[in-house]
Amino acid sequence: MSTNKTFTMIKPDAVADGNSGAIIKMIEEAGFRIVALKKTQLTPERAGQFYAVHAERPFYNDLCKYMSSGPIIPIILEKENAVADFRTLIGATNPANADEGTIRKLFAKSIEANAIHGSDSDENAQIEGSFFFGNVEQF
Repeated sequence: MSTNKTFTMIKPDAVADGNSGAIIKMIEEAGFRIVALKKTQLTPERAGQFYAVHAERPFYNDLCKYMSSGPIIPIILEKENAVADFRTLIGATNPANADEGTIRKLFAKSIEANAIHGSDSDENAQIEGSFFFGNVEQF
């Protein structure tokens, strides 16, 4: 069953480059409502917990190091068809393959430093949002 909420996180590269305001503006202009937002910094341990699903992958340690390298902005968003519409807005993981006008095409530096995370399913949006904000159902 699809929901009308999704989770995103503006990554350390985009925050450090001063792009978070422009990214949030694009999100709102695309019709998403911000339900919850905060600026925080992950410890390497906390990044490891968030990305535990990738623990056996060769990029895991680099990912945890990168995601704890600076502040991030986790956000819960609401819109009808939220997950699918948001994945379209952010573009392909590899910015070289992202469509023109998408967040990653505009702000990503590389496949690793790709500016923004977007949940890939309703189930993961619930899990990821709860990681940062507690029980998402309260919103």
